[in-house]
Amino acid sequence: MDIRRGRAVVYNLHAHVVFVTKYRRGVMNDEMPTRCEEVMRKVCEDFGAELKEFNGEADHVHLLVHCPPKIALASLVNSLKGVSSRRLRAEFTGRVNRAITHGRFRSPPYCAGSCGGAPLQVVKDYIAQQKRPN
Repeated sequence: MDIRRGRAVVYNLHAHVVFVTKYRRGVMNDEMPTRCEEVMRKVCEDFGAELKEFNGEADHVHLLVHCPPKIALASLVNSLKGVSSRRLRAEFTGRVNRAITHGRFRSPPYCAGSCGGAPLQVVKDYIAQQKRPN
């Protein structure tokens, strides 16, 4: 297990994050995911997080991020979306401008799910079996 330690915390927090392109248009070509991964890896490092896995298709990308508990996932996601969108639009202007309207690269919503550890039912059962003090 990838358990990390801080000054007053021990943690193992992973989030599976999915971003889709605006209108789910298939914008990404062979070069774009590689550049997107580089940009997102740097953003994660700046936040003290680690991009463990990255992959995607023409209209979406998946990330597995190991996050420290001191950062808000929403803040990390906003930076990942914003920085990657700006960089990809700037570096792949012709391709992005032909496929995307209104200057947006990513769709505003995103999907984030916690992952790792025991299934929720196992945790619920464990908590239910605890003995309350008298």
